[in-house]
Amino acid sequence: MDGRQWRGTITAAQAGDRQALDDLVAGWLPLVYNIVGRALNGHADVDDVVQETMLRAVHGLGSLRDPDSFRSWLVAIAMRQVRERARRNAGTRELAEGADSAADFAELTVLRLQLEGQRREVAEAVRWLDDDDRQLLSLWWLEVAGELTRRELAAAVGISRQHAAVRVQRMKGRLETARGIVRALESSCTELRKLTLRWDGRTDSVWRKRFARHIRGCGRCGGPSEGLVPAERLLVGLALVPVPAGFALSFALGGKTAVAAAVPVAWSAKVLGVLSKPAVAVTAGATLAAGGAYVVVEQPDAPPPQAAAPTAASTARPRPPAPSPTPSRSPSPSPSRPPTRTVDLYGTVVDAVDRAPDPNARPAALPHRPETGITSTGGPHAVMQHRGDSVTLEGRGYVLVRWQLAPKYRPGQVVMPSWTGLKGKLFHVASGGGRRMDDPLAGSPDGYDTGMGGPSIGYAVLPPGTQQMWQNEYFYVDGSVTLTVNERGCDYGLSVFPSSWDAATEDIMTGPDQGVIRYGLVRDNGKDTAPVPQYVTRATPSDPATVPQRSRV
Repeated sequence: MDGRQWRGTITAAQAGDRQALDDLVAGWLPLVYNIVGRALNGHADVDDVVQETMLRAVHGLGSLRDPDSFRSWLVAIAMRQVRERARRNAGTRELAEGADSAADFAELTVLRLQLEGQRREVAEAVRWLDDDDRQLLSLWWLEVAGELTRRELAAAVGISRQHAAVRVQRMKGRLETARGIVRALESSCTELRKLTLRWDGRTDSVWRKRFARHIRGCGRCGGPSEGLVPAERLLVGLALVPVPAGFALSFALGGKTAVAAAVPVAWSAKVLGVLSKPAVAVTAGATLAAGGAYVVVEQPDAPPPQAAAPTAASTARPRPPAPSPTPSRSPSPSPSRPPTRTVDLYGTVVDAVDRAPDPNARPAALPHRPETGITSTGGPHAVMQHRGDSVTLEGRGYVLVRWQLAPKYRPGQVVMPSWTGLKGKLFHVASGGGRRMDDPLAGSPDGYDTGMGGPSIGYAVLPPGTQQMWQNEYFYVDGSVTLTVNERGCDYGLSVFPSSWDAATEDIMTGPDQGVIRYGLVRDNGKDTAPVPQYVTRATPSDPATVPQRSRV
C-alpha cells in the first residue's frame, strides 16, 4: 500500500469529496487495524483506538500538506493513540484483564491467514512480548511484509532510523526467545511440564524469563531453536489480517463521511464470503511461501507427480520475423502504390522456459513507463479466491498481482488466470516478492514447505510451457483489461493492487541480504517488444479458462 497511489483520492477528500473520503477511510482501515491490533494483541480497546485514529485522521486531513506522506502521517497518528491509551492505563491491570475478553490478535493472525509451522510460531510468540516490544513489532511486522518503510517505522516511533535499527534488533532478540518458548511448550520435556504446573497461563515477562532460563539449560528444549528460520524471512510479503466481519466504524465520525453507514456493511459481507473458503489465505497479499517447481503435466485429479529438478521461469524473447505478415518495402513509393507501413511489433513476443537468475544478481533497471493512475473494479485491494472472480483494470500505470497457492488443500494442475477484453496494451514488466514460487523455504520439516507443494501434501503443477510465477508479478496497463481467476485444479487465489514504478523497483531491488531469498527480475525493455502475459486476448470468451497459452495479441 503506497500513499503516492492515493494522491488523487487524498486531494479530492481534502477538497470535500465525500466518496473520496469514504474510499480513503475504507482503503486504509486494514492497515490501522493491523497496527493497533498487533500492538495491543487484540485487547478489547482495539476498536476504540482504531476509531479514534480514523476520526483524528478525518478531522486533520485538511492540515496534511503533502498527500504523498499520508501513510507516514496516518501511522504516526495510530501509534500516538496506542501510546496515549497505555499512559491512561498505566499502573493498572486493565490491559491484561481486558485481553481475556477480546480476540487474541495472535490467534486471529494464525486462523485468518492460515499460518502453519514456523509462521504460526512467530505469530504466537508475539503474546510473550512486553507492551513496548509489541508496539514496535506491530510496525516491524508490516515493514517486513512490505506495507511500511523503515523511515515510516522510525517516524511513527519518534526516533531516528539509526536508533530504530537498534530497537528493532533488540526486539527481534526477545521475539526469538519467545519463539523458543512456544516451541518448547509443545515438546514432551518432563522438567518443563513440572515447571508449567505452577504457571497460571499468563504470557508475562516473569514466566517468559523462567521458561527462557529452563530452555537455555535443557538439551531437549534448547535443541529445536537451532533450526529456526529468521522471522523476517517468514513474514516477507505476508498479508494484513482482514478486518473482522463484526467491525464497524462508529457514527462518531458525525457526518464527516458516509463510511460509517456504507462501508462496514459491504466490507463485512465481502470478508465473510472470503472466510467461508478456508483453503487459501483470506486477504490481500496473503502468500504461502513458495518452493520447488515441478514441471510435470498431470490432470487436476491425478496423483501427485514426482519432483523433477528445479526449473526456471520463462523470460520473453522476440519472435523471429515471419515472412507472411511482414510486407516488403518499396524502394520508391509511387502515387499508385502507397508507402509500406511498418508492422507493429506489440504482442509478437513468445515465452521460452529457462533457468531462474542467480539469487544474488541485482536485476537491470526497470524502464519507467508513463503513469497517470489505474482504476480497479475491485478497489485498492482486490481479493480473488474463487473460480470466475475477476477484476477490470483501466488507465495507464503499474499493477501488482500477488499469488497464493494452496496445494495442501487441493493439489493438481493449476488452471492459469487469464487476461481478456484487452483494449490498448498490456506488458509483463517485472517479478519480485523475494522469491519465485519454486524457491524452497529453509527450515521446513520435510524440505517442501513451498508454494508448489511437496510429497506429504501434493503438488501444484503448471501447464507445459507456462512461466513459473513469482510471489509478486508486476504488469503495466495502458488501456483496459479484465483478469479472471480460473481455479479448477489446484487451489489458488490472486490479490490485485494498483501499484507504481517506485513500488515495483523497491520490491525487485530487495535482495537476499535483506531477509528475502532472491532479488527480483526485470522483464521490461521499455519497448513494445516487451513481454505480454501468456494468457491474454482481446476477445471476451464466455469461459476465460479457454484462452490459449501464447503471447500474441
